[in-house]
Amino acid sequence: MGALSDLRIIDCTQVLAGPYCTMLLADMGADVVKIERPGGDLIRSNPPFCEGPDEEAYGGYFQSVNRGKRSLELDFGDERDRKDFLRLVEEADVVVENYRAGTMEKYDLGYETLTEHNPELVYSSIRGFGDPRTGETERQGQPSFDLIAQALGGVMEITGQEDGPPTKVGPGIGDLFTAVLNAVGILGAIHHRERTGEGQYVDTAMYDAMVSMCERTVYYYSYTDEVLTRQGNSHPTLFPYNSFEAADGHVVIAAFSDGHWRALCDAMDRPDLVADYPDAASRLRNRDDLRAEIADWTRQHPEADIVDALEGRVPAAPVQDTADIFDDPHVHAREMLADVEQPGADRDVTVAGCPIKFSETPTGPQGRAPLLDEHRDELLGTGGDNGDGAATARGDD
Repeated sequence: MGALSDLRIIDCTQVLAGPYCTMLLADMGADVVKIERPGGDLIRSNPPFCEGPDEEAYGGYFQSVNRGKRSLELDFGDERDRKDFLRLVEEADVVVENYRAGTMEKYDLGYETLTEHNPELVYSSIRGFGDPRTGETERQGQPSFDLIAQALGGVMEITGQEDGPPTKVGPGIGDLFTAVLNAVGILGAIHHRERTGEGQYVDTAMYDAMVSMCERTVYYYSYTDEVLTRQGNSHPTLFPYNSFEAADGHVVIAAFSDGHWRALCDAMDRPDLVADYPDAASRLRNRDDLRAEIADWTRQHPEADIVDALEGRVPAAPVQDTADIFDDPHVHAREMLADVEQPGADRDVTVAGCPIKFSETPTGPQGRAPLLDEHRDELLGTGGDNGDGAATARGDD
């Protein structure tokens, strides 16, 4: 039994931010009921596939962030489907949605309506620019994606090489970090309800989340009036804290403390650098010259030899690709690669495991992602359609 096995989550989200949030809750044991609009989540058809989209019910994108959930297809434009939704809400602990502000209200399924049916409900939204209930701005109602959030929130301005353009971070952190914060907010609201019996609205915005993630740029500007910008893989106030080219790849070295610096110089057989640059301030002032000295050493050695020379004394690691991660015994020991069934394929597939570990309760994928409307009977007991055999019309998101 997972830590959240007593919670039922009604998941009205799609694509990435919302599904990742509810995936974390499902990995901790929550019963997550994924409400899908007619035709299903927009990313069901996204690649990659093992064999091909004609054979498989969904691709890797959908599988990864919707594992362990149950699916119910509902059209909020249909009165009967709205009634079915409200029946589920009456027995739910949490509703999560990531529509544009005002969408649920258009169907009379907004926070105020749902709390009439379930006063203790925790209602949570993930939007690009937040909800008017917690702070109204002119941006609300505008569409937003990860790229937009990274651009507005300052992430792209501080990412990339010094002489290069603003650069998006590889993972969709505008979605993923917002999702994690939203999961924290939901659990905080659940704790508040346990103490008071009072449900509430939880609002997490992508733009807000990126400002929070870039906390360094905020305090730095406040203290110095300087705008931090791109400086590659280095750090504005720590050195050495950077990546370096090796004979067969790249390594990262974080040796900014005096002790780590002495150990690095010892591995390099450069006691002169310890004598000439004994403190952090002197190393920061001469970072360009010192980086060249370290790079001259690393280029002469393979990644493994550099890491071995520094192991136990200086934080260092090779820059790994995904194939390296699949080969790393640490990743397997930590159960960070999980195999799940892929409907329509003749083999299982691997998704990222759950990074949240408990000593007493299990975490991790609770099975594959659902087929569209797979759990209608067990959730509603009404068969596979609206009762008249006709397919529902597509709703608006």
